[in-house]
Amino acid sequence: MVYSAWMTAILAGVICLVIMLMIMPGLIRYLHKIKFGQTEREEGLESHKKKNGTPTMGGLAFILVPTIIYIAGSFILPDMRFSQNILIILLAYVGYGLIGFLDDYIIVVKKDNEGLKPGAKFLLQAVLAIIFFMIYRSGSSTEIWIPLADIYIDLGWAYFLLVVLMFTAETNAVNLTDGIDGLCAGLMVIALVPFAVFASVQHQYPVLVLIIMVIASLIGYLRFNLHPAKIFMGDTGSLALGGFIAAVAMVLKQELLLVIIGFVFVAEVLSVIIQVTHFKRTGKRIFRMAPLHHHFEKGGMTETAVVHRFWAAGILLAALGLLLYFL
Repeated sequence: MVYSAWMTAILAGVICLVIMLMIMPGLIRYLHKIKFGQTEREEGLESHKKKNGTPTMGGLAFILVPTIIYIAGSFILPDMRFSQNILIILLAYVGYGLIGFLDDYIIVVKKDNEGLKPGAKFLLQAVLAIIFFMIYRSGSSTEIWIPLADIYIDLGWAYFLLVVLMFTAETNAVNLTDGIDGLCAGLMVIALVPFAVFASVQHQYPVLVLIIMVIASLIGYLRFNLHPAKIFMGDTGSLALGGFIAAVAMVLKQELLLVIIGFVFVAEVLSVIIQVTHFKRTGKRIFRMAPLHHHFEKGGMTETAVVHRFWAAGILLAALGLLLYFL
């Protein structure tokens, strides 16, 4: 059964990768044609100003390709069957992607760099999280697993607060990480690998297949997003990925390991919170620039060097997450 699931996952992943490699050049040309380009902030790094006009909303491709293929495959392959867990993950993936698309649309088409108002964006993210909790609660427990201690604690209705926090925090953390070429997509590929292993060990084969499909789609996207990037994922892609990994962690009962495995994302959002809070209190900055990746760029590190170091940190954290799971 495990062998069959992995074969299905690899085959579906290869199909996603090939399709992504085939459609991305056309998507880039189309987004150029309709002028769906990136607008860099005036206060941003000078080296990033040349990115103005680079097509954005590339996340549409790696959302739609695995989603459509999975739905089609669910009619014929037992390892791609629909379940409550798959429904939650796909709703999170597409739902948060839609919020991101609305944000990107306002920025690109309406020429409003602020995009969705922060309050409206947070409200939409929270509402989606509540919906996922209600669906999940109808057929699953509110327990969380504690690594190392190997015990389960039932949070009851407090689990509701954890879910809302997990989805809103993760989507915003991934969104903030999408600031330099290849960083966010590469980190997400790395972070999803342990969850594929968890799904396999737990015999949640449809979840395994879907994770591998998203990983393969991201690899196809990365082919065009590595420095110098020909396309960006936009909020469409980053919010979708944050929702996807949060939903995967929830259905696999690895909510706490998500924090460890995805700690680079956590560090990015913490750097912004610390910077803003400290500046409001003292008028001084702790970091040269936030999020954290810009701090290192501002210190003279090249964009590619920052990405490679952050990827290395992501690999170590993913390995730590796997170690804690099996201890």
